[in-house]
Formats: sequence, C-alpha cells, structure tokens
Amino acid sequence: MTNKLLRFLDLHTGEEDKKKVLENVISNISFKGSNLWILACAIVIASVGLNMNSTAVIIGAMLISPLMGPILGAGFSLGIFDFELFKKSLKSLAIATIVSLLVSTIYFYLSPFKEPQSELLARTSPNIYDILIAFFGGLVGVIAVTRVEKGNPIPGVAIATALMPPLCTAGYGLAIGNLKFFFGAIFLYTINCVFICIATFFMVKYLKYPPTKQLDKQHEKRVKYTITALILVLILPSIYFAYKLREQKNYEQNIELFVTNEFKNKGYTLLFKKSTLNTNPKKLDLGFLTKKFTVAEIKVLNKKLIDYNILNTKLQIRQDTTDIKRYILNEINFGKTGINEKDLIIARLENKFLFDQYDNKAILSEVKIIFPEIDNLSISNHTFNKNTDSVKTIPILIYQSKKELPEASKQKISLWLQQRLSVEKIEVYKQK
Repeated sequence: MTNKLLRFLDLHTGEEDKKKVLENVISNISFKGSNLWILACAIVIASVGLNMNSTAVIIGAMLISPLMGPILGAGFSLGIFDFELFKKSLKSLAIATIVSLLVSTIYFYLSPFKEPQSELLARTSPNIYDILIAFFGGLVGVIAVTRVEKGNPIPGVAIATALMPPLCTAGYGLAIGNLKFFFGAIFLYTINCVFICIATFFMVKYLKYPPTKQLDKQHEKRVKYTITALILVLILPSIYFAYKLREQKNYEQNIELFVTNEFKNKGYTLLFKKSTLNTNPKKLDLGFLTKKFTVAEIKVLNKKLIDYNILNTKLQIRQDTTDIKRYILNEINFGKTGINEKDLIIARLENKFLFDQYDNKAILSEVKIIFPEIDNLSISNHTFNKNTDSVKTIPILIYQSKKELPEASKQKISLWLQQRLSVEKIEVYKQK
C-alpha cells in the first residue's frame, strides 16, 4: 500500500529528460533582442492596467512577460552548483529589472493620471502570504518545466507570482517621488524572485539533477547557510507586515461595527466614511445626509470608541454642508472614498448641494420673453422634513409683478423650468 502511494506521488513519473530541461532553461535566461522588447511592451501594458485599475489588462501583461526565465535559471544553477550560470542569470535579471523600472517610470511620469488605484496600492505592503504564493507558485513552475507535457500551469504561475505589477508600482513610486511606494513594491518583487528561486532550488535537489561540479562539504554548507539567511531576512519583515495587516483588518471591522450600531441602525444615512491610520491619534471622518450632532453628542461618541476597541482614534463628524460637498466630490474624483453606492451619493449631492444657486438673472431674461409682465424673480431650494431621512429639497420660484399670474401661466412656467433646470418639480409663487 505504501509503495503504491509513493508511486502515485512520485514526481519522476512523466519527467522530461534532464539535459533537455536544462537546455530549455538556459535558452530562456538571456535578455536581449526580442525578449527585451517583449518585456518592455509587457511593462507598458501592465502599467496601463495599474493606471486604469484593470485586473484583466494586468493579467494579460503577466502572461506575456518573460521575467520567469532568469529566476528559474538562478534556481537551477544553484541546484546544480553551476555558479557561472548563476552569475549569468543574475545579470539577465538585473538587466530586466532596470529596463522594467525605466519603462514604467517613464510611463507614469508622462501619464496625466497619477492617482494611486487599488491595484497599485495592493503592491506596496507585502506580507507572509506573498511569500507563500511565491514559493508554491515557484514549485508549480519548476514542476511544469520538468514535465514532458508542460500543460496549463505555466500561465497560472505567471499570474499567481505577479512579477510585473510590483516592478510597475516601483516605477510609479519613482515617477511621483513616493519612496514608500517604491521600496514596498521592490520588497514584494524581491520576495517573489527569491522564493521562486528557492522553490526551484529545492525541486532541483529533490529531482536529483546532477551537479556540474562536486563541492566539498564546506562550500555546500555555505550555499545552504546563504539561502537560509536570505529566507530569514525576507520572511521576518513579511511576518511583521502580515501582523500589521491583521491589526488593520480588525481595526476596520471594529469601525464598521461602531458605525452600524451607533448610526446606521438608528436610521442615520451615512454619506461618507474615511479612516486615517498614519496620524497620531488616528482619525475617523464621518459625514451624514441630514443628521446634525451637538458638541456633547460628539464627545459621547468619542468615548464610545473605546467600547469597540477603537483605540487612539479621534472621531470627526463633518457638519458643514459646503464642506461635505467639497470633501466627498474630491474623494470620489480621486477614488479614495469607501462609498460603494457612488451614483446614489452623487445624485444626492446634485439634488441637495449643486442646485443651491441658480442663475436668476439669465432665467429672468428668458422668462420675460414669454411673460413680460414679470418684473423680477428669484429661484432657490427649500428643504422640508429636516433632521429626518425623508428630507425633500424643492426649488421654489418667487416672482414680482403688478398682477398675479393666472394658474395656466404658472403651470406653463413651472413645466418650462422643470426642463430648463432638470428638476422633477418646481413651485411658483407671487411675492406678497
């Protein structure tokens, strides 16, 4: 039974001739000519995808990228102790990295759209999970390379290990002068490269590829110690980042619970919510459709943050309608808001804020053509049912004339202004 299980799991079954595998790996190491052009084009495509926040475009760029070649070459060369091939692989990888950084930096420098999208931000804070993806992705890659039937794993490995997006993000960081983005993305890229290489090394040793030359025990130990040290250097910061990510997720969950219990469940319509973590204390900004809070109420709510384990945080509730309008529109324009129902919010903003002022002078000149008896007019919004979520804002026209207009004329003005101002309803009254 044990023998059957071992045969079932044996990776030597279906293995390609080792000499052919090595020839294939070596042929994909060099970065010159067509490989370099393909890489440059793939970098531009990936940069556009990150700029547009398009996952499909980024995946397409990863599929055509030839970056895996020198990384697998480095892993194979370490496994067979071919240090000349290892130097050649590192040289090719360095050329590919420099070219990629240069192309992506130029693209993002010239691009008019420099706001960080979610696909970009996702590549700036690597953690332990990225190590797991790189290592097991590398294992799948080298297993596929050593098979007679290559199958489907290679494209999947290119997508999973995601070598291109971190390089493009690093170029973005250089283009906008954000070193935090640059170093975070380069660290993620380094993690991917090193752990794909280490996975390849382990698999080459497991499949017993013959070494090009025999090393004495001391040299062999040195190679193993170097690999172990490299793993520790990369894995310890990644564990720290994973811990910080977990803390951030818990913090965000606590905020969501606080907002749900203290506001949403009480019928207050939340317009926006933004938490700022890089300040001391942290900040939680909230804005509501109609509800106004007193200073005393805000103090009570700040104290309640502790009950939800939201520590070292100051709650700020934006009350001024003009400030809310400016803030939300800015957040939506730059893609920073956490609001999902953006269309609904924009509609509310347009109805509530953007029609607060009308060009009365221009409207009067048009109205006088049809109704010359009107001497003057004023249109403004009037809000009903304040401090409730069924608030209504209705434009009202007040006109001046010697005589009150007939009902038919009022109806005609009302219908015309509904079309003119793109509003559902407008009421017409004579100034008393």
